[in-house]
Amino acid sequence: MPPFPRAAKDAVGDTTLRGNLRHATHTIRDKRAAAVAELPDWERLRAAGAAIKDRTLRHLDHYLEQLEASVTAAGGIVHWAADAAEANRIVTDLVRATGEREVIKVKSMATQEIGLNEALEAAGIRANETDLAELIVQLGDDLPSHILVPAIHRNRGEIRDIFTEKMARWGRAAPEGLTDSPAELAEAARLHLREKFLRAKVGISGANFMVAETGTLVVVESEGNGRMCLTLPETLISVVGIEKVIPSWQDLEVFLQTLPRSSTAERMNPYTSMWTGTTDGDGPRVFHLVLLDNGRTDTLADEVGRQALRCIRCSACLNVCPVYERAGGHAYGSPYPGPIGAILTPQLRGTASELDASLPYASSLCGACYEVCPVAIDIPEVLVHLRERVVQGGPVTVRGTRTRIRPAKGHAAERAALRAATWALDRPGALRAGQRLAGRARRLVPRRLPGPGRAWTASRDVPAVPAEPFRDWWQRRTREAGGE
Repeated sequence: MPPFPRAAKDAVGDTTLRGNLRHATHTIRDKRAAAVAELPDWERLRAAGAAIKDRTLRHLDHYLEQLEASVTAAGGIVHWAADAAEANRIVTDLVRATGEREVIKVKSMATQEIGLNEALEAAGIRANETDLAELIVQLGDDLPSHILVPAIHRNRGEIRDIFTEKMARWGRAAPEGLTDSPAELAEAARLHLREKFLRAKVGISGANFMVAETGTLVVVESEGNGRMCLTLPETLISVVGIEKVIPSWQDLEVFLQTLPRSSTAERMNPYTSMWTGTTDGDGPRVFHLVLLDNGRTDTLADEVGRQALRCIRCSACLNVCPVYERAGGHAYGSPYPGPIGAILTPQLRGTASELDASLPYASSLCGACYEVCPVAIDIPEVLVHLRERVVQGGPVTVRGTRTRIRPAKGHAAERAALRAATWALDRPGALRAGQRLAGRARRLVPRRLPGPGRAWTASRDVPAVPAEPFRDWWQRRTREAGGE
């Protein structure tokens, strides 16, 4: 993937994409605003959610050990994965042990993060997505572009064409004469997936929450496909980030109020599936829980950046972000697009690549994302923090070891400008002289900057320089007022 500015430039030129995104994000955020306004204690729920997450993160080791003990006592088997490669190896070996060569999946950001579908395919195992939007993405050989609505960049006509052309390659073909009616598209997907649900012996899922005190996993969804995947197969494998643990059932109460309203604008999500280990004669006979780190412990070590681990994947920040609305999700080059992806991805993956180093700049810092976040993640604060890391380098934690990274390439001019600004701001006399000189030479200032400044002025003019500095203007006005 190219850096965000280059990818975003191509996306902004796609008028169909921009139209799809504008319609979808505005519709979702307007409905969300109405749903949230119904709760007089929304801000208190928001503060409670942030407090629960912060308390859990402070004692994450304790709650993860408690979770492991609870899941094991309930008949589940817990595996620990330090990174994506280990998680993929664990899941692949577990599927191979069943003798199956096909699995069904619940929508899962964690499995997208580690590239599980590709790892299974390399091992000769087909993974079938069952969420409607994920199915559209998979059939279209596409990538998700939204946390909640992965196919948000597709319109109904495009979806009909994908179903008609590609569905037969994966199983039951689309009905003859399929139109772009939402009801017909949903029915085509239902018929296609029903055969897979009834045939599959292995299901793979993530989880929205894990309750440490009981070992219970929770998946919330709107379609019912998750319920089918979690109950029908003989073996269930859940891959979950370690930050998804919460201490108690009482804590879960808070998030079951805030997550549906922030994501789908529903008072309560239609399906809330919970399971605790295994039970004879009810649900899967074997349950495996794969606890995924993959950079989360390193993120936890950052006192500013760790708040990104509060995220409950509601996607509200994407729907209000002016950058996401115009660029779409693919430009972020990560399963986590939008504002939350701009702070989470560079912490999970580091900032060594051009793409990851560019993500903290994929924001206008307008603050709308913070205002709608149901767990009060101060995304603008973390963005500025990560920008400093990209430009200056400095101490970070990598795979549990404290180290110092070098500044990212391409920011030498920015560092020089900041050093010059620091020197000038520390010397009032020099600052005043520079301001006066700029005022006198203001007619010579070009509308576009040369060299490194070209990128900044490619889409904006250089601000007009005032005829005199504010201090001089203020002193002159004061003298004139005194003379009167």
